[in-house]
Amino acid sequence: MSERRLRHGRVELALSRLRAGAGVERPLLLLHELGGSAPEAVPPAVAGWGGEVWALDFTGHGRSSIPAGGGYSAEICMADADVALAELGAATVVGWGLGAYAALLIAGARPSLVKGAILCDGRGIEGGGPQGGDMLLRPAFDRSGPPDPFVLAELASDARPPGYAQLFARQAVHLAGIADPIAVVAAARPSWLVEILSHPGVVLSTADAALRRFAAA
Repeated sequence: MSERRLRHGRVELALSRLRAGAGVERPLLLLHELGGSAPEAVPPAVAGWGGEVWALDFTGHGRSSIPAGGGYSAEICMADADVALAELGAATVVGWGLGAYAALLIAGARPSLVKGAILCDGRGIEGGGPQGGDMLLRPAFDRSGPPDPFVLAELASDARPPGYAQLFARQAVHLAGIADPIAVVAAARPSWLVEILSHPGVVLSTADAALRRFAAA
C-alpha cells in the first residue's frame, strides 16, 4: 500500500493506493463509514474491480489530520472526496455508511468525474435524519487516536434532508454521461435513500453487478 498526502485547506488528507490496476483504466475510490478509516487491503466486496483501487481517509479520520474545534459535516466529506478526484481524475466511487452519502453528494457535484457511485450500508448512513439530531452529545475526549471525538458527535446528528439528496441524485443522473449512474446496494432505508430511489437512474443492484456495469461504461 502506498500513500499520498493531499492538502484540503488546513487539513492533510491520506489517500492510499490499495492495489495497482490491470484491465480497467479508471480507478475505484473507496469512502469509509462514520468513525472508520481506509482499509489496509482491498475489501472482498470490491475485489472484482480490474483497475486501481484507492481509499480516502476523511478529515478527522484514520491517517488524515484533525482540524481544531470540529465543525464536521457531510459536505466536508464530499469536499474531501473532491480533493481526491482532483488527484486521481475520473473514478468510480464506492461508499459505506457516511461514505455512501458523501458518494451521492460528490456524484452530483462532480458528475463529469464520478463515473458511477455505489452506495453501501455502514455507520453514519442515517446521520441525524431529515432535520438533524436534537440530542446533546458528549464527545469522548478520554479516548486516544482517530477518529476525532467531534466526528462522532457531529456527524451522528448531521442532517440528511431527502429533497436535498434528490437534487444531487438528479444532477448525477442528468450529467454523468452514463446510464443509471447511482447503484444502491444498501439494505438500510433512511428517508434520503428512499427519496433518491424514486428517481429514474438510481437503481437497486448488487456490488458485483454495479462494478461490472461501471467498469464497462
